[in-house]
Amino acid sequence: MSEYNGCELPEDLFYDLDYVWVRPEEDGTLTIGVTDPAQTMSGRLQKARIKKIGTHLEAGRHVATLESGKWAGGVPVPFAGEVIARNEQLLEDPHLINIDPYKDAWIARIKPDDPQHALDNVKTGSEAIEALEAWIKRYGVQCMRCSE
Repeated sequence: MSEYNGCELPEDLFYDLDYVWVRPEEDGTLTIGVTDPAQTMSGRLQKARIKKIGTHLEAGRHVATLESGKWAGGVPVPFAGEVIARNEQLLEDPHLINIDPYKDAWIARIKPDDPQHALDNVKTGSEAIEALEAWIKRYGVQCMRCSE
């Protein structure tokens, strides 16, 4: 795991180089969440709305909307697909994203329409980490995790 300005950046994930991470699962689905620097910038999350299971999304559409006291925004999917699972815990306690954005606070699992090309618009490894570090520097982010 890389770290920059206190922000955790797992090298094994794929990133949209803005604020979404994607993790391929063994069953071919893709799990989506928001990055550590993104949760820091948003502030303490107070509300989450996640699309229902069975919803089909085109690339760029929002799978979820998150709200804090200072920010509200959508979580876009970088590929087309169907929502096959959503993190019900986040509907009750969206603040979990501020505590651990990469593990228990995933947002949704998507079955991509085109598995061969679903990850074409996201980056991983050193290329992603370098770009995310530049993003963190550009916005002056110093990551901090909220406590429970």
